[in-house]
Amino acid sequence: MDNQRALFAQLRPGDRARVDGFGPMPEYYRNRLLSMGLTPGTEFTVVRDAPLGDPVQIMLRGFRLSVRRAEAAALRVERL
Repeated sequence: MDNQRALFAQLRPGDRARVDGFGPMPEYYRNRLLSMGLTPGTEFTVVRDAPLGDPVQIMLRGFRLSVRRAEAAALRVERL
């Protein structure tokens, strides 16, 4: 299966992806995502969605992180 470019919002539980870069977003929020470990090249797995679909829990670098889909919407990823 070929890797596919996608947006974070398109990922569902069980999907594996790698951070490819950032689309348009405020610099302060980009810095926040970077400080939480979502740096280019980082692989992660979508663990689960909250009951109403937001936030979403991902596993990366040995820990679980919850992020809001709207805040991570501009995160470009590559499906693995």
